[in-house]
Amino acid sequence: MKAIRRFTVRPVLPDTLRPLADLAHNLRWSWHEPTRALFDSLAPEGLAGADPVRVLGALEAPRLAALAADQEFLDRLRAVAEDLDQYLHAPRWYQGRPGDAPAAVAYFSPEFGVAAALPQYSGGLGILAGDHLKSASDLGVPLVGVGLLYRHGYFRQSLGRDGWQQEQYPVLDPGELPVTLLREADGTPARITLALPGGRSLHAQIWIAQVGRVPLLMLDSDVEENAPGERSVTDRLYGGGSEHRLLQEMLLGIGGVRAVRTYTRLTGHPAPEVFHTNEGHAGFLGLERVRELQGEGLDFDSALEAVRAGTVFTTHTPVPAGIDRFDRALVARHLGDDGALPGVDLGRILALGDETPLGGEPGVFNMAAMGLRLAQRANGVSTLHGAVSRSMFAGLWPGFDADEVPITSITNGVHAPTWVAPEAARTGPDASDRELWELRRTLRERLVADVRDRLRASWRQRGAAAAELGWTESVLDPDVLTIGFARRVPSYKRLTLMLRDKDRLRALLLHPERPVQLVVAGKAHPADDGGKKLVQELVRFADDPRVRHRIVFLPDYGMEMARGLYPGCDVWLNNPLRPLEACGTSGMKAALNGCLNLSVLDGWWDEWYEPEFGWAIPTADGAAAADEDRRDDLEAAALYELIERRVAPRFYDRGPDGVPSGWTAMVRRTLADLGPKVLADRMVREYVERLYVPAAGSRRALTPGRARDLAAWKARVRAAWPAVAVDHVEIGDDLAEVDAELGATPVVRVRVALGGLEPDDVEVQAVTGRVDADDTLAATRTVTLKPAGGPDLEGRLPYAGTLELDRTGSFGCTVRVLPAHPLLAHPAELGLAALPGETTGEGAGVLLR
Repeated sequence: MKAIRRFTVRPVLPDTLRPLADLAHNLRWSWHEPTRALFDSLAPEGLAGADPVRVLGALEAPRLAALAADQEFLDRLRAVAEDLDQYLHAPRWYQGRPGDAPAAVAYFSPEFGVAAALPQYSGGLGILAGDHLKSASDLGVPLVGVGLLYRHGYFRQSLGRDGWQQEQYPVLDPGELPVTLLREADGTPARITLALPGGRSLHAQIWIAQVGRVPLLMLDSDVEENAPGERSVTDRLYGGGSEHRLLQEMLLGIGGVRAVRTYTRLTGHPAPEVFHTNEGHAGFLGLERVRELQGEGLDFDSALEAVRAGTVFTTHTPVPAGIDRFDRALVARHLGDDGALPGVDLGRILALGDETPLGGEPGVFNMAAMGLRLAQRANGVSTLHGAVSRSMFAGLWPGFDADEVPITSITNGVHAPTWVAPEAARTGPDASDRELWELRRTLRERLVADVRDRLRASWRQRGAAAAELGWTESVLDPDVLTIGFARRVPSYKRLTLMLRDKDRLRALLLHPERPVQLVVAGKAHPADDGGKKLVQELVRFADDPRVRHRIVFLPDYGMEMARGLYPGCDVWLNNPLRPLEACGTSGMKAALNGCLNLSVLDGWWDEWYEPEFGWAIPTADGAAAADEDRRDDLEAAALYELIERRVAPRFYDRGPDGVPSGWTAMVRRTLADLGPKVLADRMVREYVERLYVPAAGSRRALTPGRARDLAAWKARVRAAWPAVAVDHVEIGDDLAEVDAELGATPVVRVRVALGGLEPDDVEVQAVTGRVDADDTLAATRTVTLKPAGGPDLEGRLPYAGTLELDRTGSFGCTVRVLPAHPLLAHPAELGLAALPGETTGEGAGVLLR
């Protein structure tokens, strides 16, 4: 028989044990070892390592009564509870900063990977978001996280007998999760509502996951007020068709702002001054804030300026295919007066998502384009990704070179207490070679035991009998060089590059003196048959009896598996197609445990690679890069060569004491030099200082009156700009025609037509730099030119300034006019620039070689 209704029975805790409930419902336990150890000591048989909510739910009344009378346990409980209270309320890094910091920041993301007990993530984006919240909590940053509660999470992965990926979607009961329901003062669940076309409504309740000091608000549409279609909006992460995804993103962005307003009203939490959009999925939050400000009396343009000032947008994709795009008609139907944003100009909304400046289609609404237009500050997630993003989105700022596009970069980081094994945290870079080597052996041995258990469970799911699985007892060897590879399985990450030459890989795995073993894991998107084929190819190779003791594929990769995988590997492998890995944080987590990286120079590794703590896999270029097969053959051969001739010999080169001192030296450098760079604490501090504090300052400066003034000024500048022109340029009257001496200081003179604008509305610049064969400027510098007299008979104004020729070689100069206003965050903000025409004066475009 099957139950017709399911509900969770919570234990009634004696007064002395009440702190257990607070500890269980604050996810700090997921990175705080003393709290985890406390609950591990309570866990009934079969629940060792389970999350505290499950452990509490499994405790019977006699056990609770015994604990309530156990003074030793009560003392231990009191100490852990007091530690949490101190953590939650004592001043931290943020509280010691100057008073210009925002009172609160709202951080929106479609997924959050905080703990395995709350499976609301699919991959790196969610794990990054979870680490952002945890480090913000550790630093005392007053963040409010905003996401969705997916009743089926992402999916659980298993394998068929033939190695084909299979998906399961278990139902998640919020009563069994570390979340609590936000309630009104009268005890009823708090609700937010979105209007939908045709008189329908989308209702959602709000669950709170407490991540240390940070509340994570998670909207849930599975409520009785909704019709079946609306009830299923938050069913699965990244599931369903286009309209389903649009409704999810409307609920996240528009509903998320309403949830934040509800939460601050009910709890007294400070209202956010800054809104941070983690990727474009939550971009509609800016439109909801425009609607709010219109309700306070601002027109659309003025409201847009106020919203932009306080918005930060982080892009995580290096390819246009990674951006969410919707049919414009679908967006119009859901956001018009019959939809979620009545009273907001639909034409202006659709213009925000226009992708035609990016070379896109006119009938498509682009979420990243909207996100960038709604945010005054934007960033990529590594230095290389910032450059890729500036190039990819340059069309939104016409008239500017890609390197001037206002998208900066803050390289991702990872939350050390979550990902560092306790033994690694205790050992550190100052340990002796032997201590470091013994640490590596201990972590590797633990990984081997975990892999064997997981592999047996996987084979049983695939239909194998226990009698067939004796071979799993000898899978992997705790004394063999262990390489890990685990991530999502889109094609650009190249899961099967290692299989390019199967014979050569077998030779590496079975080398008589320097064998290698591989632990591989990863999920393909349920709709990605190409990714599933890659998984199947890897699994079939790993099933071969000749090598199955040296290479394993572990299904259902997630946070719990990763916590043992990163520390237990000696080398972390990453071989994406450069530059398609925006950051790639898995190698960071491995590095914090003394694991060395072996990676293509992409994402964060391109930025911080040094030979002292890892290896760079060469990438094909030129004609070889254009031929996919040849490119992969070359890069796979380079990978095999590195492992065979450099990585494995370094690992197996042992001294008289059995310790490979060359290897441990690289481990030490990884821990000491790389470790501090890859921390999420460093990342969050950068977000605070470089983005959140300036955004808060900009938002505070834009009072309603100043927002109207700024919007009017922009409209006036845009209307006048077609008549702004650089009419005449003279550069260095005393210079030879093409030559100049180092140290010369030529004068630049220019006449500018302002088209009805005032001199205070613009900045006139001389731009200098090196030039290539096509006269393209690079490594540019700007010199602001000053007014040099009154207008001539044609109304043109003279400007002048002095250049400094402090570099030898080919040198070039041009002149441009840009809009200028004290409330602009970047000179390129309007995407307007006036440059000299081809016939502008005798000196225009002169090159000094």
